[in-house]
Amino acid sequence: MNIKNSIPYGNIDNSDDIGLCVRAQRKAQSATQAEFAALCGVGVRFISDLENGKATMELGKVLKVLKCLGLQLKLQPRSWNQTP
Repeated sequence: MNIKNSIPYGNIDNSDDIGLCVRAQRKAQSATQAEFAALCGVGVRFISDLENGKATMELGKVLKVLKCLGLQLKLQPRSWNQTP
């Protein structure tokens, strides 16, 4: 299986999208939530909530987890589609 194709990379529109990416990347690395939480220095509940798309996650911890997974968050201007 090609790991790159199994992870839902792309535009992040909501917290569910981040959760899907985190879960896919963690599973691609064959880590349990408990193993991964210990590696990142956060609690298992935090990882579970993040993977389930909880919208009120602490941004600093989310960024820490993304970095630990080898993911980065990139901001760029949105291209607006004009409707007639």
